[in-house]
Amino acid sequence: MDNPFFKNYGPFKIYDLLKDLKVKDMEALGNNIVRDIKDLQTADKDHLTFFHSKKYYIQASKTKASYCITLKNLAQYLPKNCKTICVDNVLLMMSQITSKFYPDAINDDYDNSVKKIEELGFDNEIKHGHNVLIGENVKIGKNCSIGHNTIIEKNVNVGSNCSIGSNVIIRNTILENNVAILDGCIIGKKGFGFFPIKEKNLRYPHIGIVFIGENSEIGCGATIDRGSMSNTIIGKNTYLDNQIHIAHNNKIGDNCIIAGQVGFAGSSTLGNNVMIGGQAGISGHLKIGNNVQIGGGSGVIKDIPDNSKVMGYPSKDLRQFLKDNK
Repeated sequence: MDNPFFKNYGPFKIYDLLKDLKVKDMEALGNNIVRDIKDLQTADKDHLTFFHSKKYYIQASKTKASYCITLKNLAQYLPKNCKTICVDNVLLMMSQITSKFYPDAINDDYDNSVKKIEELGFDNEIKHGHNVLIGENVKIGKNCSIGHNTIIEKNVNVGSNCSIGSNVIIRNTILENNVAILDGCIIGKKGFGFFPIKEKNLRYPHIGIVFIGENSEIGCGATIDRGSMSNTIIGKNTYLDNQIHIAHNNKIGDNCIIAGQVGFAGSSTLGNNVMIGGQAGISGHLKIGNNVQIGGGSGVIKDIPDNSKVMGYPSKDLRQFLKDNK
């Protein structure tokens, strides 16, 4: 799927993309067109992707991308159809290339395209409070309500029968039907992605979106970051309590229940029917299975298989935790 909200300034020839980035042996790459950048799973022919950790070797072995930025010791896992571009710092290189394709995704300044909702033709269709502002490229379905002082910035699709509370900011987001966003949420801003540099840290462009499935509810004060390369996804009929943070690229399944003050680092995947107690922390790049229960205050630092119950820090099987803490 093409990026729905950020303009792609490509295509570029591979030589033009790399010529200023000190890439070695460029002659072996040819000079074909690169139309877009994608993650390993969604990349197709004429796309460029990246592979920076052996953890993703299965996805790497199946990628359809024409080019891949990677490390020398990981190149062996890529298929023959994918030409490898070996560098010392994969993510830094991808940040620089992403900035060429999607320069508009680097900054998250306030949206100066917003107008009062009364000026935009929504007034007779949507129940709304005072001082509601709407940006460009916003679509809102039937029977929605929007609370006081809420700003729906550019690039948002809202389904029908949605309820958006007061003091909410949304951008770069798709809400399906019957979604409730409670007061004080911030959804779709860029994530905490940058490279530490002594003089000035380098921000990574976030070109993904936030997608929230039907019949879901997002509690007061929640913050959901949009994806960096892929999307941040909340499944259908999933309920988030107050003051939850979900970082970029997380995928949360259907019918999940997550209690207050839970924090997710980036790029983890949760299955369906997951329950998480309050103040738990989920590390990045993990896979949490279906029907998993995680006790409050737990620290999850490794994958959890289906149908597990865990608790503690680091989290362990619930029976073992209770035995160890008699």
